[in-house]
Amino acid sequence: MSQDTSTRQTAEATEPREPSKELVLASTVTAPAPTPTFLSRLRALPRPHPRRAWRRWKAAHPKPAQVISIAGTAVALVLVAVALVMPNRWETFRTAEFIRLPVEALLGAAVLTALPRRPRLVVAVLFGLILGVLTVLNLMDIGFYQYLGRGFNIILDWPLLTDAQSYLGDTLGKGTAQLAAVGVIVLVLAILAVMVLAAIRVGNLVGRNPGHSTRALLVLSAFWMVCASLNLQNQGVPLSAEHTVTMLKYRAERVRDAIRDEAAFGKTARADTFGGTPPSQLVPDLRGKDMVFTFIESYGRSAIEDPVEAPGVDATLDARTKALARAGFHAKSGWLTSATYGGSSWLGHSTTMSGLWINNQNRYRTVTAGDGEHLTLTKAFQKTGAFDTVGIMPGMQKGWPEAKWYGLDKVYNAFQLGYQGPKFSWSTMPDQYALEQFQQRVHSKKPADGKSRMSFLILTSSHQPWAPIPKMVPWEDLGEGKIFNAIHDEGKKPGDIITNSPKSQAEYGKSIQYSVTALTEWLERYGKDNTVLVFLGDHQPIARVSGNHANRDVPISIVAKDPKVLDKIADWNWTDGLRPAHDAPVWKMSAFRDKFLTAYGSTPHPTKG
Repeated sequence: MSQDTSTRQTAEATEPREPSKELVLASTVTAPAPTPTFLSRLRALPRPHPRRAWRRWKAAHPKPAQVISIAGTAVALVLVAVALVMPNRWETFRTAEFIRLPVEALLGAAVLTALPRRPRLVVAVLFGLILGVLTVLNLMDIGFYQYLGRGFNIILDWPLLTDAQSYLGDTLGKGTAQLAAVGVIVLVLAILAVMVLAAIRVGNLVGRNPGHSTRALLVLSAFWMVCASLNLQNQGVPLSAEHTVTMLKYRAERVRDAIRDEAAFGKTARADTFGGTPPSQLVPDLRGKDMVFTFIESYGRSAIEDPVEAPGVDATLDARTKALARAGFHAKSGWLTSATYGGSSWLGHSTTMSGLWINNQNRYRTVTAGDGEHLTLTKAFQKTGAFDTVGIMPGMQKGWPEAKWYGLDKVYNAFQLGYQGPKFSWSTMPDQYALEQFQQRVHSKKPADGKSRMSFLILTSSHQPWAPIPKMVPWEDLGEGKIFNAIHDEGKKPGDIITNSPKSQAEYGKSIQYSVTALTEWLERYGKDNTVLVFLGDHQPIARVSGNHANRDVPISIVAKDPKVLDKIADWNWTDGLRPAHDAPVWKMSAFRDKFLTAYGSTPHPTKG
């Protein structure tokens, strides 16, 4: 290539070119501006900062702002103080409990006063969260004492919250139960948020003027020590309080106890007085008998002795004792102290049948999930090989793996009894219907291979909220249960009963009368010469019905035609008839299994844990 040619090409490459007409036109055409939308206008608006707006308002309205600020601080102080002394039982709520000086408030204020601003904020948030959690736990305790007669166990009791929602759904409807669940969640979050904000407010108050705060703390601390040293009280309540520290220790001890109990109970459950007893030496004195074990829901001592409930229940028990006597049946009755109270019926059932004290869900899971090494009373009959064993569970609406542990060959749940009538709140069907189905499907049929039968029934009509309550109808008219539609519709509404203690007491008594009548009429109508009926309560009704200081006793009766059956328990000193005397013997519910097995000829062959 020549030098001229190279020079020309370089010049062409560096010399600017004129833009084409198309490029000129494209560059001069302006794209249409987008039409502003409502959201874009909204975003374009100036955003006022809440603090700046509050400061401007304070500057414009100084006196109202000062009143609001003082009121906010006062509310924060009251909230913190209330959280620090709040009782965990409803019956202890009184003014004197809240007019106390908590030592925790003094300690917290001292820490907040000494800290710089940022660390003080962190500590205040932490204090607020702790106070919020303690407040929630105190409220849980209040609810548990009202319904179950004990405080809330933070290790064991969480599954009961699901049961409570299911109960509300069955009683007041699923929509109400869902709203209640949402309401509880919102309430818990609100308590936590409010307590955090209150703690921050108090932290700012004491940190703003550390000199004044320190002097005030010295005076209040001296006052607290004087009150504590002299044990000064207001209406029997000490003016110096250590409530929060005490509650923290109490809850920590309960957690430790729950962990220890799980390990210890596992060993206890493996030991059994009759664990090695050969089949031939189990209940020999009951061979050939038609055995029926029945639990009546919430049938407690209060039904027989409370002034509101007792008149009607006692009259029913006396009348049914006479009716059974005319049919040739006689009874003896005593008392058992239940392992549970107000609910968790399965703890009462398993305690009675196993002879173990099963008073919490952890123990229940431990023993029922085992390999069946601990002999239940029902399984003792199965182990003999001389009895078919069957369960009638009208309240069971899901799988029940515990049937194996109980030793039941066959179980009928709520869906297997053919009921087409209405539910009575939580109860899926009236007891009379369940008993008639037991008669038709089980009791009227002879077991295979010439065996006898042992039946295990859980009746449900006396379950809270005791509205509406079924009524007895002619046995031959029961059909598929549709006869109860009119009775259900005419009955009381759960919402009218569940929050009213006097009404709950009255309706509870009526429900016990119904269940006892249904069971004893079934026995009178279908019982045989060899029938032996053992029936008892699983627990007392809730505290709102039985009283805040009621014991845990439940009545138990053994009914039979054969006089030899009752002669075997003559040394128990039980009361004749269906109504146990006030001073009749009281045993722990866990003692019944061994006493029953021994009375009817079983030979102990202990196994070690």
